[in-house]
Order: sequence, then structure tokens, then C-alpha cells
Amino acid sequence: MSETKTLHKWFWVWEFEKEERWLNEMAQEGWALTCGGFCTYTFEKCEPGEYIIRVETLDNSSDFENFMEELGAESVGRCFRWGYFRRKSELGEFNMFSDIDSRIAHLDKIGKMLFLLCMANIVIGLANCTGATSSRLGWLNLLCAALLAYGLGRIHGMRDGLKHDRALHE
Repeated sequence: MSETKTLHKWFWVWEFEKEERWLNEMAQEGWALTCGGFCTYTFEKCEPGEYIIRVETLDNSSDFENFMEELGAESVGRCFRWGYFRRKSELGEFNMFSDIDSRIAHLDKIGKMLFLLCMANIVIGLANCTGATSSRLGWLNLLCAALLAYGLGRIHGMRDGLKHDRALHE
């Protein structure tokens, strides 16, 4: 029976690079991700550096996951629209983004999700703070909206930096 462990760790959606870096550090220490979910990660003992882990936003189709399987990667978890993939490092470099445009598209998907969540929290918060049925918890939605707007700004900053890099290389 293989040795496993489960860790609980929180990452904001705009910290996907930090999350991926941590998962790969765990793989370098000999702990391969077997299941990724909401703030919960299950690992099994493996050879140090045996796997490379990647995190990607997914749509509702299975096309991307099928494409990952063709590349020799296996899906090891899903949380809302996040997909967790691992691939044996012996197969070589494992990048999800072939160029700057695919990286920008990834950031745009995250940005759209954050924008929709932010707007929903603003509407719900304002509705709960005003009118005859005002709730004392409407401020909580407005606080969530502010936090999501901060994350949206971080994503836009990353995207604008990539666009600047692309312009320099053209």
C-alpha cells in the first residue's frame, strides 16, 4: 500500500502560479498530486521529481482533457473550472501554453470569471443593503466584490504585461 497524505491549503484564483509552484515543489520532494479539489490536495509518495503538475482553467467540453491525455498527462482533479494535471517528467517539458496568446487567453478566462462573480456580488450586496428587505449581511457581498475586483486587477496586470512582452518581440 502506498503512503498518502492530504493537505489543506488556500490559494486565491489569481494565485494560480503560486499554487502550481507549490504543487511542483511537493512533487520534487517526492509527493505526487493524486487528487486536487477545493483547498484540499491528496498526495502519494513517489520518486522525487517524477511528475510535473499543471493547473488550467477548463470549459465545459472534454476536448482539453482529451488533448492532455494525448500528451501523456492525466487529470488528477477538478475544482469548479480548475483542472489539475500531472505528467511524468521523463516525457520532457510540460507546458500548457505554447505561446503568449494562449497565456493571454488563459488569463482572459480567469478575468471573465472574476468579473461575473464581482458583478453578482455587487448586485446582491446592493439589493441586500437597500429596500424594505435590507439585510445586515449585504456588506459581506460588497466586501467579496471588492476582493474580487482586486483579483481582477491582478489578472489584468498580468495580461497587460504579456501584451507588452508580445509587442516587444514583434
